Amino acid sequence: MIAVGLMSGTSLDGVDAALVEIVPRGAGYRVDLLQFETVPFDTDLRRALSAALAPNEGSIAVAAALHRALGETFGRAALSVAGRAQPRYVASHGQTVWHDGRHSVTLQLGDAFAIREIVRATVCYDFRSADCAAGGQGAPLVPYADVLLFGDCAEDRVALNLGGIANVTLMPAGAAPQSITGFDTGPANMLLDALVRERTGGAQAYDRDGAMAASGAVDTSLLEALLADDYFAQTPPKTTGRERFGAHFLARHSERIGRLRTEDALATLVELTAATVAEAVAAAGLTAAHVIVAGGGARNAALMRRIAERLPNARLETSDAMGIAADAKEAVAFALLGYETLRGRTGNVPAVTGASHAVVLGAIAPRDLTALLAEIASEVAQSAEVRS
Repeated sequence: MIAVGLMSGTSLDGVDAALVEIVPRGAGYRVDLLQFETVPFDTDLRRALSAALAPNEGSIAVAAALHRALGETFGRAALSVAGRAQPRYVASHGQTVWHDGRHSVTLQLGDAFAIREIVRATVCYDFRSADCAAGGQGAPLVPYADVLLFGDCAEDRVALNLGGIANVTLMPAGAAPQSITGFDTGPANMLLDALVRERTGGAQAYDRDGAMAASGAVDTSLLEALLADDYFAQTPPKTTGRERFGAHFLARHSERIGRLRTEDALATLVELTAATVAEAVAAAGLTAAHVIVAGGGARNAALMRRIAERLPNARLETSDAMGIAADAKEAVAFALLGYETLRGRTGNVPAVTGASHAVVLGAIAPRDLTALLAEIASEVAQSAEVRS
């Protein structure tokens, strides 16, 4: 089945859109990435989003307008990546505008019905709410897809996503989807990008390839102050986001950061991410695992080098080596979660999110749903026949 997965993360750089073919294979799937695009937010939309997100205070009227504008943006991104293909469904994570995992409160904007009108296909959306209703934190949800995409019977693996926030999926050899663990380890690109924008007056949005960080030196006193944040001492399940690690987090350390060259400050922030990721992997006893890295941070050579040096026995490579472009992995994951929604299978991992039980994720904006569900049932039945 041809589908589109859409993801817009905490970096606010735009919509990641993945056109995929999903084929059931027994309890799992074969997933082929056919096309991928990142469609940047236009300047006005990004400005409006930034103004509405923590630590700023938005309004109901602003949220409603953003919901519509984001839905139209997501729909155009799906249509663009599909090209001449006609996807049978779209799975959209939406744009998180508020997340308080400890109280099971989360909100993603992006009107699914606007997407449906543009693409003329069923849309699966609002993936986090079902987990929150079951007492979970609503995230991370990608670990379920990670084990289907990357789990292995013969070796320990870790899926590491370096988006605005860094998160890990910890997969011992042979682990089933409901037996793995994972959580947000802390900030990744979010703080790096915020510092670059601040120091360049917005002329640069990020440290390309980690070049500035690579030429800097870590300030150990600043690193210790950053690591003292109580999030890092919390035990999983745990999730975080812009509410804790936005630009205001840097502002709390402005006196120390202000004394540093940009290169040294970036090197220190890189070290913060590397240290917290390595600690998470070490605590799980997976220091010799195959670490599969995705997200924009996979292109940051300085960050990749520091993680590798802190995990010297691990084999570190990007998800490109596994057939899924690093930038596309989370969009692919949500396309897969959408298939599980339509199939009526649970898609969260309670050990990861803290939910009381496994639940079917997502809501559905239907278009010709009866035919779509029949097609899925046929694909699943054919997979079972081949397996037998």
